[in-house]
Amino acid sequence: MQSQPQRIRRATARGWIPDQPGAWVMALAPALAGTICGSVWSITKPDAALSIAGWWILLCWALCYCVEFAAARWLKSHCATRYLPPVIGYCIVLAAVGTPFLIMHIDVLAWAPIYMVLAAMAFAGAWFRRERSLWSNAAAVIAASLMAMIALHYAANSPSVPQVSLPGLVLTLCFAATQFGSVLFVKTMIRERGKRSYVAASWIWHIALLAWWIAAASLSWYLVILGVILLIRAMALPLIARKHTIKPVIVGVTECFTSLIAFGCIIANALIAI
Repeated sequence: MQSQPQRIRRATARGWIPDQPGAWVMALAPALAGTICGSVWSITKPDAALSIAGWWILLCWALCYCVEFAAARWLKSHCATRYLPPVIGYCIVLAAVGTPFLIMHIDVLAWAPIYMVLAAMAFAGAWFRRERSLWSNAAAVIAASLMAMIALHYAANSPSVPQVSLPGLVLTLCFAATQFGSVLFVKTMIRERGKRSYVAASWIWHIALLAWWIAAASLSWYLVILGVILLIRAMALPLIARKHTIKPVIVGVTECFTSLIAFGCIIANALIAI
């Protein structure tokens, strides 16, 4: 049995450290993919020059995720004082790391309006304790996926305007499609288990995703392979769960593997296009 100091330390750690590995992957994978692809792209140019801007903004985004995690817990508690220190702490660190980047790359503010809307949706979900709703999940997916395009832009040493490139747009759409598919799949296995409407939505989403990638397979078959894997997962596990209990940890492990496969396939597809 845990002592009181141990319980306090664990509670404190939960307040500071995001405790969902899957959420970490979903939040950071697109930005990391954009940084990797942008770095590769930059060294293929005639005037090749590596830039730390992509890795810098990746760090800033990781801190933004920590701020969002802490602020969401604080808002969900309706501003309980005990949840405030992590919010203040992460905001200070983010300001220290992000302000120099902002000074050097003021054009990043072009993305501020859309992120303000997405943050408002996420925080509204936390305040009303609807952070697991589809609209709140969609806001998180869009915010994370857009970072693929933004990180690619800075890692590739691209001119300040425009920030939207075809490779970046493809990365963003691929991550957004796979991540929202994961949201639907996980709901069919845990929170909305047994609801035919969610199962149908998940299957339709994954079938449409595979059809899209087959239609666009002239450059690469990596996405087709990924689409097949995701569709099999989305169809097989809910059917198995009708007759056998599948623990949430099994769903989590499955998502970890499929997220890694998705990360690799999307990057491979992007590098071929670049």
